[in-house]
Order: sequence, then structure tokens, then C-alpha cells
Amino acid sequence: MKYSRELKTAFKISIPVMMGYTVLGFAFGLLLVSFGYDWYFAPLMSLFIYAGALQFVAINFFNVKAGLIDIAIASWFVNLRQSFYGLSLLKRFKKTGKLKPYLIFALTDETYALLTTIKDDEQLKKRWYYFFLCALNQSYWFVGSTFGAILGANIKFDTAGLEFSLTALFVVLCIEQYKNLKNRGPFIIGAATSIFAFLLVPTDKMLITAIVLSLILLFIFKRKVENE
Repeated sequence: MKYSRELKTAFKISIPVMMGYTVLGFAFGLLLVSFGYDWYFAPLMSLFIYAGALQFVAINFFNVKAGLIDIAIASWFVNLRQSFYGLSLLKRFKKTGKLKPYLIFALTDETYALLTTIKDDEQLKKRWYYFFLCALNQSYWFVGSTFGAILGANIKFDTAGLEFSLTALFVVLCIEQYKNLKNRGPFIIGAATSIFAFLLVPTDKMLITAIVLSLILLFIFKRKVENE
């Protein structure tokens, strides 16, 4: 295969995401069919939406028959953090050509964590390495959600607690990022703003508040953080 080196490297790096996405995707599939929806909605959503937490939220939207405007506004708030991820990857994705639209579409929290944690191998063809990493991660979610939906349509499961696997996965990736960067500044700022938002801001605005405060503080203390 022409890009086998890029594919093998992407697969090796994506293994932690595979362990989390297959389980969480499985939970999503189970939850979807438990609300009475046909199993094939799970693979369709995972193929064309692929939004992790938003897919779980979408189930509730469908269940309460929310309007399109309500869904659009809520979706914007849930996925607003992706805009900040994208800004930090503009330079890296600059020369990805026709693959760029898919790379933008497939950018998730965990994919972003891998892209910013793992040091790039200079011998790799970067745009194909990025493509394979994104595609593999989506395939894990797709397979997990499809299998969960099919199984859930035939066997009844208790899905309580399965959604925590995404949080656990992100904690592991965060620890790996800290080990690689050896820079405490961003983590201290992130923890402080998260605690502040958790204690003083309504739950539905907690995430965006923490993100915005983190960006402001990182900008203010940019030199100090970079010199650690």
C-alpha cells in the first residue's frame, strides 16, 4: 500500500481512542434503540454527524420533538469548543489540500488531543497521516455505535454509566499530554478555570465559560507559559 507507513503509525497512535470510542459508541447505539428508534439511525448519525456528546444530546432532542432552531442553537453551544481546536491547527492543516474538509469534519476532542500530543515523524506524509488518524477514529465510533444498536434492538441492556467512558478516555489522553509536554502552566490554568466555572456558573454555560477564561489567561501569561 502506497501510504502503509502513515496508516500503521496512525493506527498505533489511535489505539487508546479505539478502546474508548468502541465502548462509548456501543453505549450510544444501545441508548438510541432503547428510545424506540430503528438501529440504522446509529450508523447514519455516526457517519454524517459524528459528534460524540452531541449525538447523545440529539436523542433527547428527538424524544421531546424539539424544533430545528432549538436544535441548531444547542448544537452550536455544545460544539463551540471545536472552533478553538481548529484555530490552533490552521498551520498544520494548511497543506492538506482536498483532504482538509474531511479533517475539519472529523476533528474531535480525542483526535485533537492526539494531534497535539504526539510529535510528528518528519518522514511521514503528514496530510495522509492526519487523514488516516481521523478516519480510523471515526471508524471506531461507527463500528461501536452500529454494533450497539443492532445488539440493543435484539437484547435489552442497562446502559447506566457507560457514557462515562468518554470522560475516562479524555483523562488518560490529558495525562499523556502532560507527560509529553512537561509544562504545568496550561494544566494549572485549565484546572483553575474549570473549578471556577463549576462553582460559579450555571451548568449549561460551564464549559464555554471555562474555555473562554482559559484562552484569556493563556494569552495574558503566554510568555511565562512558553518559558516553563
